[in-house]
Amino acid sequence: MSTVATNMNAPVAEATRAPLPIVRAILGGQGLYYLATGLWPLLNIESFQAVTGQKTDNLVTGRESDHWLVMTVAVLIVVMAASMLAAAWRGSHSIDTIILAVGAALALTTIDVTYVARKVIAPIYLLDATAEGALIVAWIYAFTHRLSAPKVLNLGPR
Repeated sequence: MSTVATNMNAPVAEATRAPLPIVRAILGGQGLYYLATGLWPLLNIESFQAVTGQKTDNLVTGRESDHWLVMTVAVLIVVMAASMLAAAWRGSHSIDTIILAVGAALALTTIDVTYVARKVIAPIYLLDATAEGALIVAWIYAFTHRLSAPKVLNLGPR
């Protein structure tokens, strides 16, 4: 009896776990955005600062190559991008990756808005907050679409 019940529930479980194209698209888009914004300061700190404002994390040495905080954040954003892009490529939508994606967008939005308001970082960071906000809206849409999507129920032969 338990074998029959397990087999009957297997298609339901598989159907409810099927990746949605919207999730794959959001992960891919967010991953590409993070890859670009993470690589930028790593590849050209001068142009990054020309747009975002002068950074002070190199004041101890005064060398442009010593922007330890900018580089740390950039590398972490690239790592998050790699995780999201891998998930999008594989068609995976594990809760771990979704938590990473949504959490990163929420965290970066909060940082952008808070520190622009405190006049610690340049107002240009509000453009990033807008992009992050768009990602949050996309995730909300995906969650609400997923919750309202009809479940495929295949009970197998009668």
